[in-house]
Amino acid sequence: MQVYLGICAVLACVGALAAAWLGVPPAPTFHIFFATGAMPLVFGAIIHFVPVLTRTGVPKSAILWLPIPVQLAGIVAPLGLAGILPGWSLHMAASLVSLAAVALLIWISRCLRATLGAPHPGARWYGAALLCLFFAVSLVPVWLAKPELRAALRLFHLHLNTLGFIGLAALGTLPVLLPTALGRPDPQVAARLRHDLLPAIVGALLVAAGASGGVWLAVPGALPLLWVVGRNLRAWHSAYGVQAILGAGATAPLAGATLGLALLLLAGLAHGLGWLPARPAIAGFVALFLLPLVSGALTQLLPVWRFPGVDTPRRRQFRERLAQGSRLRALLFLIGGALLTGDVALGFLCVSGALLFFAVVLGRAFWLDRLQANDDNSRPH
Repeated sequence: MQVYLGICAVLACVGALAAAWLGVPPAPTFHIFFATGAMPLVFGAIIHFVPVLTRTGVPKSAILWLPIPVQLAGIVAPLGLAGILPGWSLHMAASLVSLAAVALLIWISRCLRATLGAPHPGARWYGAALLCLFFAVSLVPVWLAKPELRAALRLFHLHLNTLGFIGLAALGTLPVLLPTALGRPDPQVAARLRHDLLPAIVGALLVAAGASGGVWLAVPGALPLLWVVGRNLRAWHSAYGVQAILGAGATAPLAGATLGLALLLLAGLAHGLGWLPARPAIAGFVALFLLPLVSGALTQLLPVWRFPGVDTPRRRQFRERLAQGSRLRALLFLIGGALLTGDVALGFLCVSGALLFFAVVLGRAFWLDRLQANDDNSRPH
């Protein structure tokens, strides 16, 4: 399931870039990125990580298949926003995602209670992220019924999804995933995740509330998030060093996504103070944070999902193929995202080049693995 979701996420990102190139309006284009690509993948990643963090068994098939209705809702959302589907389809999509978020929340709470000993604090970040998603999508029927509230609720919805759902899920995963990719544990990660959850939640809520009308809330809201991001970057620098992080396959884009989130929050502060326009920040979020996050996470996780169980030479080779050019891609995402945040069109070419590069690397890795498998099967045993 997770392999399928990872491939679909990359295809959705490529499709969204094509939509942007063809002049599709921003709302459906962004929802192709977020709702069709990233949201189902995050559900799949949560289902993968929670049993590991809580030391519980493999989830039931109902949980394993939960990303599929989320993906269907994610496909409906941009089509409804573009006017291709009727307006009631947005109600259906929002209701479906709300139910899925509640179901996954109940499952996480059961896993936390079933843990032998104390569960890893990272699991609670996923619960907080899903709560943000639930409240964000629950607002959709409200503003559809009351158009006079649309502008304010849409902004609250947007920021609670980006910084709340995606942001909290990522900030709960990156401190675990990056050391795993390096093969070197971080002894302080549990304490950091335990102490940073509340500031991150408060920051995401304040930014979302500030975006919907109280700018005076957005600035103090961005500061706790910056503090959390900065603590991760400082801890990684102290524990591993820049050379080690840039030298490993998946860690360069993962660290790039974290740095991109910091730059994005600084841009948000500038926007709150009236120094930057708001619209380029949406493209900046995708380029600076979402795309390097997806590419880095898939570089590390796809080999595990493709070859579950013990580590094997074939899994390591598959990861090495995915990691090819990872530093260049991370750099292009950061440069392109910074340019797009500043409303410079050249950034679109940098981001498109980096994403298409990763799509080619991904396709090549699967193709070479298939050839290798066929070759191994043809040998006499």
